[in-house]
Formats: sequence, structure tokens, C-alpha cells
Amino acid sequence: MTIKTRTLKFIHHILLQLLHIERRLEPWFRPLLNRLFREPSAKVVQFLINLWRKDENLQLAEETIDPDEEQSLNDIIDLMADQMRGHFKPGGYERGGNTKTHGIVRATVTIRDDLPEHCRRGVFATPRSYPAYVRFSGPGPDVPADIEDVGFVSMAVKLMDVQGEKLMDEERFTQDFITICTPTFVTPNTRENAKLQQWSLLDMPIYYFLNPKDPHLLDFMMQSLWNETQYNPLGQRYWSCVPYQLGESQAMMYSFAPKTAVDTKIPGLPFGTPPLNYLRENMIKTLDKKDVEFDLMIQLQTDPHRMPIENAAVRWPEKLSPFIPAATVHIPRQQFDFDAQFDFAKRLKMNPWHCLPEHRPLGNQSRARLRMYQELSKFRQKMNQTTHLEPTGDEVFDIP
Repeated sequence: MTIKTRTLKFIHHILLQLLHIERRLEPWFRPLLNRLFREPSAKVVQFLINLWRKDENLQLAEETIDPDEEQSLNDIIDLMADQMRGHFKPGGYERGGNTKTHGIVRATVTIRDDLPEHCRRGVFATPRSYPAYVRFSGPGPDVPADIEDVGFVSMAVKLMDVQGEKLMDEERFTQDFITICTPTFVTPNTRENAKLQQWSLLDMPIYYFLNPKDPHLLDFMMQSLWNETQYNPLGQRYWSCVPYQLGESQAMMYSFAPKTAVDTKIPGLPFGTPPLNYLRENMIKTLDKKDVEFDLMIQLQTDPHRMPIENAAVRWPEKLSPFIPAATVHIPRQQFDFDAQFDFAKRLKMNPWHCLPEHRPLGNQSRARLRMYQELSKFRQKMNQTTHLEPTGDEVFDIP
């Protein structure tokens, strides 16, 4: 290792330790800062991001493909596979991203009967209920103590009993919705994502944002506004960050907005030792006492430039197109903290291309997910000597 590399790693370590200290102090000041400054700050950052963008005069839901897109995807897959090899041993492989499972729970997703007609496409076409599994998870590529992660959680919903042709034939009756806790994605496109994966492989991801030769400061600021100490995955709002079709010539984003008060206490803060998996424990406490609900909201693209398909760093303005409640996610009281249930989660494949054609994923990062998720999930399951499982909702888990 060169002197330069050792120096960079040392500085990165110091920055990470300062972030860990901040995470322990945030509960005492961050909620107030969020209320006062988050949205005004986001508007400033988004203004600066949009200032340098050129209007390409595209149509609604229109995609454009860069000539280096395939190479970027190949790089991402190779780099993430290398990260997985470095962090896990055969039999214990986790996902390359959205790695740590906080919990997977049963749910029912009910489509509303008051949706506007132009929104009644795909799974939203008919008011009905779908059985579902909901997986809450943390960042990758490792599985840290919850207080030492980067303040990031994700929510993936797998609907079952979804009839009709699917874009991927590996699952016949499912529709997956994948979301994270920030309204914009960490990278604007696959070209930049490949750079992030390179820095992540070196265990220095912060330098993706702070590299003076190729900085991504605006993306860093946008992510920082939402990356914070997490209290309970059941009480967080989540966004798709990337667009999807909503029938012919329509594009949408979607979001899960919480409706239920949940347990949020973190024992041991500021300078004690919080439980290793306190997020899971707060989920357990909450679902031991009450049902939890989310609104599934959809936002339609109305301006092809201000609401781009290919740039995931741009937040679609709600002033141009407010979110519309489309369904309710009902998570009943339940126990889920069983080894068999977590083993079940490892066999599941979550892929936004498990979907009806009416909800085809759009944009370069969505196109990348088609092959990236498929190849990395096959690699993970091969290393764990497990097989893919398409769930039905009728699974029975052994309770010790």
C-alpha cells in the first residue's frame, strides 16, 4: 500500500468516526433542523443541480441511452461482486446493496377505489387487495451495527397473486416495489455509479463525493439532508428515486409514507452501547403492540425536463405534480424475528423488473438493475448454495 493510499484511508477513517459521533448526537438536534431547513436547503441544491442541465426536448416517459451505458453496467456488476467476495464467506453471502435485513414482514396492499381514471393502470387498475411481503434493510456492502451505518434504510414490497404477463419470467405472480429513504438517488446515472462502486471497493466511499478531481458535492449535500440517525424502519418515508411507466406514455415515481406512530427510543445514546440491531428491536416492539400502515403514493411526470427520466439526482417537484394516494400497505401485528424467516429473506429476489409491462422501469439505472440484480442475486445464491424462491404468501415458518 502506497503512502498516498495509507493517508487517504487514514483521513477517510477520521471522517467516518466523526460521522459516527454525529449519529449519536443527532436525536437531540436533527429533528428541529429538518423542520426548519431541510426543504429550503433541498430547493437550493436542486436549483444548482438543474442550473447546469440542458433541456433535451424529450417527450413524457421518453428514454435516452448513452453509448457507454453497457460498459458502466459491466463495471458495476464486477465491482459489486468483488465487494461481496471481500465482505462475506461462502454460505454467509448477503446482498451487495440494501444488505442488512432488519426484518421481513407479512402485509396486505389494498388499491384505493378513488384513484383518477388516468392512474388506473397495471396493479392500480382495479380496487382489490394483494398479499405482500415487506423487507426493511440497511445499506451495503457490509452489515454494521445499526448506529454505525450511514443513516440509510430501504423498503422493498413484493406483491403476490398479481395476474398477467410479467417482464421477467423467473417469477409469474409477483410485482416488486423498491424504495430508499432519500427522495433522490445517491448517483445521477450508471456512469457515476460505477465510480462510487470503485471507491466502495477500496472501502473509501466518501471520496466519491469529495474527490477534488471529480467532486459530487451537490449529490453529497442532497443525500446528507435525508441520511441521518434512523430510529425505526416502520416510521420512515421511502421513495422510488427512479421512474416507472404507468401505462402507455405515462411515467411515475412512487413513495411509501408512514401513517403510524412507532417506537423510536435508542438505548445507550449518546455515548453508551446501543443494541447491535436496535432497528430490528424497535420493529419488534412496535409490531408486538399494534398494526402499522403506509400510504403508497404515486407522482406523475408532467414536465420532461424538470422531471427527468435519466437523471436520478433530480427531485421531481411536487409543485408541478403532487403525490396521489394510490394504495394502503397494512402490516398487522406479528412476530417475525425467527431464523427461518430471515433465511427465507435470503432466498427472495427483489427486482423492480418483476412487474407487469404497464410498470416497466425507466431510465439508465433502472435498465441496469435488470441484469445487475439478476446476476448478483444468482451469484449470492450460488455462494450460499440456496435456490430462488417465488413466494405465494402461504409460507409457514418454524417457530422455536
